[in-house]
Amino acid sequence: MKTSFFTFTITIALLYFTLPLSMSQRCNRKDEKTLLRIKKSLGNPRVLASWTKNSDCCNWEHVECDLYNDRITSFTIFSSNISSRIPNAIANLPYLETLIFRKLTNLTGQIPATFTKLTHLKTLTISWTNISGPIPSFLGQLKSLKTLDLSFNNLNGSIPWELTTLPDLETLHLDRNRLTGSIPDSFGAFSGKVPAIYLSHNFLNGTIPKSLSQVNFTWLDLSRNRLKGDISVFFGVNKTIEAADFSRNLFEFNFSTVKEFPASLASLDLNHNRIYGSLPHTLAGLDLQKLNVSYNRLCGEIPAGGKMQSYDSTAYFHNRCLCGSPLDACK
Repeated sequence: MKTSFFTFTITIALLYFTLPLSMSQRCNRKDEKTLLRIKKSLGNPRVLASWTKNSDCCNWEHVECDLYNDRITSFTIFSSNISSRIPNAIANLPYLETLIFRKLTNLTGQIPATFTKLTHLKTLTISWTNISGPIPSFLGQLKSLKTLDLSFNNLNGSIPWELTTLPDLETLHLDRNRLTGSIPDSFGAFSGKVPAIYLSHNFLNGTIPKSLSQVNFTWLDLSRNRLKGDISVFFGVNKTIEAADFSRNLFEFNFSTVKEFPASLASLDLNHNRIYGSLPHTLAGLDLQKLNVSYNRLCGEIPAGGKMQSYDSTAYFHNRCLCGSPLDACK
């Protein structure tokens, strides 16, 4: 009896391991075909060496399958020598939720219009590449997006207002490109909650839209542009901003008119602008981890208390007549 059971077990095991791949693999055939097309479009790079027909594509490196329907939901490549454009065929992965191309310095061309088919996409990161052209307005059609990161590329042109129609957007990285024009007025009317916004190291110009005063930002980085206007609209006791970097712009306003700051504010960088007046005494009541007001036109005594004297003198120097610890004593 034991011998018969042992023989039966061995027989079942042999049958399982000799089944054709087509009967045992998880990955959807259409997805497999699409992935092989993508591999070919990318020039059959070494990083995709595991993508072969004699293996289950759910086990291939750089992709992931959904546990329930076995469709490809994630495609990520980091730091690889790929010389190509972004393949149009990616749009034929209808269940894709995550697409990340990062540190692919020889990736060129523009974002394909076929991406509008990726209606389940939640994370789109194309960063540290050499893609160029404008940020396509059709990205506003990807209503499931939560993270859009197009930083460290060669994108140019203006910021499309359609991005503010993304209802679930949580993070927007457009920093370190060659973007021009002004910040869209629609940034004061996001259709969902207000995302963390990073627009630094571009060539943006113009005045901050008045509509932005109606919005409660949490993280806002506008540094290293050519923006003008009064940024005091971002402060106030009812605001929720936590980190704000407005450095190296052309902002000009009387800082002493700001009477209240949100208790949530933990980082404030205003260096290299044209801000004048005196430092508000309410700054001393904040638990700021970072403060930099250097290279402006500020005057008067640095408020005492809180962390105001704990910062290095470089946080205050190169102003018109700012004085007091940690700078020289006022005369």
